Amino acid sequence: MNLRKNARDSSRERAQRALAHNGRSRVCLVPVLLVLLLTAAALGYFGVGDLTSAFTFPGRLTGAVLIAVAFASFLGAAALVDHWLFRTFANSGMVALVGAFAAVVANVTLFLELLCNADSVLWKAFFGALASGSAWAVFAVWRTLAVIPAPKRVATALIVTTAIAAGNFGYQSLYLPSQHEIRPVIRLTTGAPVLSPDRKAFSVPVDITLENHSDLGFDVLGTEFHAMGQEVPLARQDRLREQWRATAEQWRKFEETNPLSRTEIYQPGDLVDAQPWMPYGGSIDANDTVNAKVVVQLPMDTKYDQMAFYASAHLTRKDRVALDHLNPAAGFTSWGGGHVPGWVKKSTDSLIYESPLHENNAIDARTRDTRHITVYWNFGMHGVNITESISSRNGKDEPEPVTHNRYGIRIAETGPVELTLWGIKSKR
Repeated sequence: MNLRKNARDSSRERAQRALAHNGRSRVCLVPVLLVLLLTAAALGYFGVGDLTSAFTFPGRLTGAVLIAVAFASFLGAAALVDHWLFRTFANSGMVALVGAFAAVVANVTLFLELLCNADSVLWKAFFGALASGSAWAVFAVWRTLAVIPAPKRVATALIVTTAIAAGNFGYQSLYLPSQHEIRPVIRLTTGAPVLSPDRKAFSVPVDITLENHSDLGFDVLGTEFHAMGQEVPLARQDRLREQWRATAEQWRKFEETNPLSRTEIYQPGDLVDAQPWMPYGGSIDANDTVNAKVVVQLPMDTKYDQMAFYASAHLTRKDRVALDHLNPAAGFTSWGGGHVPGWVKKSTDSLIYESPLHENNAIDARTRDTRHITVYWNFGMHGVNITESISSRNGKDEPEPVTHNRYGIRIAETGPVELTLWGIKSKR
């Protein structure tokens, strides 16, 4: 039985050696070598870019991995030449196979990534060709190998296990933390109203605080504060059902409502004050707190019974995107000409600011068209409504979920914070 088994093993080894000898064609060497060298150059190009310019640690780590795979592909190309022509080192064939396998994994991964996110057809075609070519290179190198002994099988199992462990670590420790929702908190507090020296007016100090309880920074697209004056006449008895329903229907537009009450008679609020409370285009550092103070002034004979205060901030996460500038000099108006969307022309007057966006990694930066963010300050009866859109070179707007998730746009709001004026008005 042993003689028969040894005979089968010997015949298998002879067949594999014959296949390996026949598979080493110099004509086949050139395309395999070209695929490995092109892979090393492309991965090195993106890897150096990520390692030096990515916004986050996972991005820098991706750059380091790409450089390592690029080195493995280059080493595999060098081993391939020795294995194919000179046979100086006994394990050069296995090194070439590992290099080709690393190349196919990286090329396929990048090709799938580009299919989902890239705009450049050239880069998609290039990595599609590299993915196909490196898969064929693995097969071509494998055909030239003789018997793969047990230690090589153990090494293959170790490589697969390490790859799975690295993928799990990357998902748990790098990907998931980057997906956690992070949104700064705005707090708004009012001080006691202060009489003017001539007792004909009074002012209400308002403190606005933005607290960033995270390890990420933000860029400021725009901030707004507005104060609404409200008349609150009271009914002597409970309101009728018809009146209650009429007030409830106003809740379709939140900014135009007062709290539902059985005794308060609904009166639309009037805009008293509106202004930005933080410079747009600025930044908020990680674990930082920003404070601002706004003063709202009213005459003593004001008709309002209450004041309602609101504040908001529109931000972008610095780990997702970087703004070039949001310069007032680069802004334009909806009534002064220029390219203005139809929906803006149909709405209220607007100030418009634009800025190019920088992607947070070298792969997206070099394979996607440059995006621009446009911030619209729409002026209306309730202050300023800030909206933003992100568009590509052809002017096509990104869908809102993409805008908020990919580019990390966040909106922090607070209000209404209400203050009664009966106390200060009684001092007339």
